[in-house]
Amino acid sequence: MTDRRFPAAGLAAALAAALLAGCSLVPEYLRPAPPVPAQFPDVEAKAAEAALPPWRDYFADPALQGLIAAALEHNRDLRIALARVAEARALAGVARADRLPTLEAQATGSRSRTPADLSSSGAKRTTSRYDAALGLTAFELDFWGRVAALSEAARAQYLASDEAARSFRIGLIGDVANTWYQRLELAERERLAAETLNSRRESLELTRKRRDAGLAGDLDVLAAESLAESVRAQWAELKRQRQQTENALRLLTGMAAELPPPARPAALAELAPGLPSAVLLRRPDVRAAEQRLIAANANIGAARAAFFPRISLTAAFGSASGALSGLFDSGSEAWSFQPALKLPLFDAGRNRANLDLAEARKVAAVADYEKTVQQAFREVADALAAQAGYREQLAAQAANLAAQQARLQRVQARAEAGLASYLEVLDAGREAFAAEQALAAAERQAQGARIALYKALGGGD
Repeated sequence: MTDRRFPAAGLAAALAAALLAGCSLVPEYLRPAPPVPAQFPDVEAKAAEAALPPWRDYFADPALQGLIAAALEHNRDLRIALARVAEARALAGVARADRLPTLEAQATGSRSRTPADLSSSGAKRTTSRYDAALGLTAFELDFWGRVAALSEAARAQYLASDEAARSFRIGLIGDVANTWYQRLELAERERLAAETLNSRRESLELTRKRRDAGLAGDLDVLAAESLAESVRAQWAELKRQRQQTENALRLLTGMAAELPPPARPAALAELAPGLPSAVLLRRPDVRAAEQRLIAANANIGAARAAFFPRISLTAAFGSASGALSGLFDSGSEAWSFQPALKLPLFDAGRNRANLDLAEARKVAAVADYEKTVQQAFREVADALAAQAGYREQLAAQAANLAAQQARLQRVQARAEAGLASYLEVLDAGREAFAAEQALAAAERQAQGARIALYKALGGGD
């Protein structure tokens, strides 16, 4: 590993070079190459696609748009994220202000009494002094770029927090949309279960009448009761899940929006990504990781500058007088000028350790950036695979439901003709109900895959 420390033997040469060149000690920043394949799996490589549509265009359902808008305005977690952005912006402003001198008006007054035995004249003496001046306090001349590096690091941290808030905002939009579609799925499955339960109860009453007429046995009645109760248990479970999903949706929207009645929305559009290098770098979390890396890089410059002299200026110009009434009289001008130079000679290795710490943090920031890029690549790849897989699964579930409904109709016809037992009818009804539930779940999963891809690609404004 290259030793980047500043030994005492090379300090004078480095000092002279820096004085002549006035160069910054911050290492040149180079964005790491994305450690991911050149294209997504099973996706044809092509140029970058146009920007993603805004969320209002992508989520065109008015009811969902209202919920997302309420969440963006009232969600408390988003407010916390935005407050942290404001905090980072303020800290960046503080660091930026350190690069310019601070001028302040100063006014002081004092009176003192000296006893006779301490007075040079042998008599007690009372003295007064009044000062009014414009002062410059400990302004650092940033020859080595230390203050500039700290300002750059603070600005990068602010930009990182801003990108993190954008990432949270995209995630919140996706969470609201996912929860909304989950609610629609559960409401649809609950409706199907309620309809099936009514049908099973009617079938149970019919079976009991057939038993009383001697056309069915107790086993048929027990089977019909079991099927009706199993559907009732599923209906109760779906009702509980739907209510809890609605509670989650209310929390996401900050309890500020009335939930509209469930309605079947239009399907979301399918998105096609471009090349990973273009897609991943527009994600806010990737940009946030890069800004953290830029901040770590700048902190190395500040740590290096600690090896060099620090020159600060303190000055004041104004008026001074022994009497308040003569403070601004002619001839009362007063000034002071106090430059200070501090050169580290022995600090028990503190500056060297701080430099090692800054370099280690940059190594960690590089790894964090690369990991974020790789995680983003995986999320896009997973969403693409899910979108293709759910498309095929949805077609299969629809075909399965059609087959199960056709089977149920034929078994019912055979049972009415006395060619099939009632147990066969119950079995066919159970399979048809399961197919209806599976299709509703598959439809929601397909919509969820499109939402996941929208989030993985960086969302829209």
